[in-house]
Amino acid sequence: MRKMKAAVYVRPGVISLVDKPIPVASPGSVVVQITTTTICGTDVHILKGEFPVDPGRTIGHEPVGLITEIGAGVEGYTVGQRVVVGAITPCGQCHSCLDGHASQCGGKAAGGWRFGNTIDGCQADYLLVPYAMGNLEPIPDGLTDEQVLMCPDIMSTGFGGAENGDIKIGDTVVIFAQGPIGLCATAGAKLRGASMIIAVDGVRGRLDMARALGADITIDYTQTDPLTEIMRLTRGCGVDVAIEALGTQTTFEQCLRALKPGGTLSSLGVYSGKLSLPLDAFAAGLGDHRIVTTLCPGGKQRMRRLMNVVASGRVNLESMVTHRFKLDEIEHAYELFANQRDGVLKVAITP
Repeated sequence: MRKMKAAVYVRPGVISLVDKPIPVASPGSVVVQITTTTICGTDVHILKGEFPVDPGRTIGHEPVGLITEIGAGVEGYTVGQRVVVGAITPCGQCHSCLDGHASQCGGKAAGGWRFGNTIDGCQADYLLVPYAMGNLEPIPDGLTDEQVLMCPDIMSTGFGGAENGDIKIGDTVVIFAQGPIGLCATAGAKLRGASMIIAVDGVRGRLDMARALGADITIDYTQTDPLTEIMRLTRGCGVDVAIEALGTQTTFEQCLRALKPGGTLSSLGVYSGKLSLPLDAFAAGLGDHRIVTTLCPGGKQRMRRLMNVVASGRVNLESMVTHRFKLDEIEHAYELFANQRDGVLKVAITP
């Protein structure tokens, strides 16, 4: 039996590179040889034991690669074709999918998130892609792996936060935390037509990148109280939409306090532990606030649209890849990424 290298969850604090059998295409599925992938903040939650997965599970949910085997019933694809696959792989047939909530495929919360969660993921040499005809999207000629690497998750999630926040032309928007998802939410707010985009973070390099992606104003929370400055900028009104992109009680509460009455809090963070609503900021439930959450939209049409945005030149996320590693070095890559050392934003992993 042919073997491949795969990064697997062992126990809290340990992800290890092991040998596993190369998957075989079953009906409706395709095997993809991974050419580039990356590490996500959710993978760090898995590493820390904050999100439970089975020991031995191959981690990773942001695949770019080449088709090597096509299962029965899959049409319209060829071996050797370059493809991107969304982090969310909906079946397209269940109640949730047909009800317009494909990310919740199967009727369970986050059910469409399979890679690295309920099935083996893509931090490996090869990946088995289920429901292939609904989830494989060919990469347009002229686009590199790193140009489309953010499409499976980070770009889709960040843009989804802006979309679900229902940002309108002329809106004032604040995005708390300018990590990879927050930066994509900033870019998404720009594309949605916000006229004042405020980015909040404590790292100068991330604030500089936020400006490059569309932020009009940046606030370093280590130097300035964000809420005081936001209220000054909005003449005491508050923002139309606040996007939370970190997953902490502090940033969630700051988003809520930054809102105007009737404003929308669009939450993108993955929270661990208890999350509470302060009564004053929530106006005791009488402020007409709207709180929405987003799980990365998936499926091939979503990937097509995101790659169209990249190809058009309207957004360029290549600079978010700050470090590059071989798959053999992935344990070191996790240590760097999890501890946010050396100015890391995203890492590119190549088998």
